[in-house]
Amino acid sequence: MRTLSRRGAIGLGAGTLAAAGLTGCADHSTPSEGPKQPSGSGKNRSGSPQPSPTVTARPLGDGSTSFTGKQPHQPAAPRPLEPGQEPPQFVVFSWDGAGEVGNGLFPRFLDLAKEHGAAMTFFLSGLYLLPESKKRLYDPPNNPRGASDIGYLTDDHIKDTLKGLRRAWLEGHEIGTHFNGHFCGEGRGSVGNWTSKQWRDEIDQAKSFVKEWRTNSGWTDLPALPFDYDKELVGGRTPCLLGQDNLLPTARALGWRYDASSPGGRQVWPTKKQGIWDLPLQQIPFPGRGFEVLSMDYNMLANQSINSTKAPSHNYPRWREQAAQAYIQGFKRAFETNRAPFFVGNHFEQWNGGIYMDAVEEAFKHMAREKEKGADVRLVSFRQFVDWLDVQTPQTLAKLRTLEVGQRPAGGWRTFLSAPSKGTGSAA
Repeated sequence: MRTLSRRGAIGLGAGTLAAAGLTGCADHSTPSEGPKQPSGSGKNRSGSPQPSPTVTARPLGDGSTSFTGKQPHQPAAPRPLEPGQEPPQFVVFSWDGAGEVGNGLFPRFLDLAKEHGAAMTFFLSGLYLLPESKKRLYDPPNNPRGASDIGYLTDDHIKDTLKGLRRAWLEGHEIGTHFNGHFCGEGRGSVGNWTSKQWRDEIDQAKSFVKEWRTNSGWTDLPALPFDYDKELVGGRTPCLLGQDNLLPTARALGWRYDASSPGGRQVWPTKKQGIWDLPLQQIPFPGRGFEVLSMDYNMLANQSINSTKAPSHNYPRWREQAAQAYIQGFKRAFETNRAPFFVGNHFEQWNGGIYMDAVEEAFKHMAREKEKGADVRLVSFRQFVDWLDVQTPQTLAKLRTLEVGQRPAGGWRTFLSAPSKGTGSAA
């Protein structure tokens, strides 16, 4: 398994380049562009006036978070598919770490989503709200107190991250978790070897760093985050896609609705695992190669520049286009056949000159154009997607799961979903 080291210079560990074996998350690259200031619209995506959620804000705990009522910019309540109705094409763009380190990537993709009326999921690393001067407050399972395989952010970058998170939630995005110290590998300290009880401890700490950033930082002049994180947090993605089996019992006990940690998923309709929706990164076509690649920026890099985030720049145009087309072809394969949801994972990074961020933006705009031309393409968060799943009948979901990767429904959607047989029921 190929994973990234987490502190100082970024290096890539040894491992196969076969797509199914690749996972990835990483520390952030060197800052270059200053972050933009967050903006609020006061209107919903259709332009209708929206009351400010801060008007009725009720501080929670030490005032780091607050209850502000129903989240703005949410879609209408989902409805079950009618017999013969074509399912929507769902696309979820998600971000691991979700910290702003001065490179402007958090506001860049918030701006992109806002322009196209989209929602995303931001998997926040709890340590990104903990000042390094207070790092000994973090007691990671099977690791020394204060240890982390990702760097702590500077105070200014924590403040920028708070701005980004506040804006993200107010604009309709989901705030999930990427946990804390990002311990990978095979040793005792790896998240892959944590028990369910240790996962609970890690989650409790991640939540505390969000709910108590004001106490931990001493900053009293910044606005509270506008959500109750105990209620907001309904899913996450583990570091390097490790440890899901022991995480799931804890996730279920906490009332989580999904987990996005499975490696090597396929473009088919999802199922539940231990009572939790299992929403993996997916294997998608990799143009010009004889294998598929996992739908994440790191995996594109690992199959292009191997062990370098600063490869020779003459490769960048070709690699950028290859990465963009991988996402686009993955989307098209689902959109034109089985309509399986499409999941994309990324980091706010500038590897190889930022080509993967450009590739994601190009692919995102391609998908948004299909929506704007009238297709039922929905750029949503994971939580919004499982809202839709949860109102579908077991028979409909079971029928959708019979479609393989790239398989069109026999006779078209009107025939395929016209009258699900009683024998196709399932417990979802």
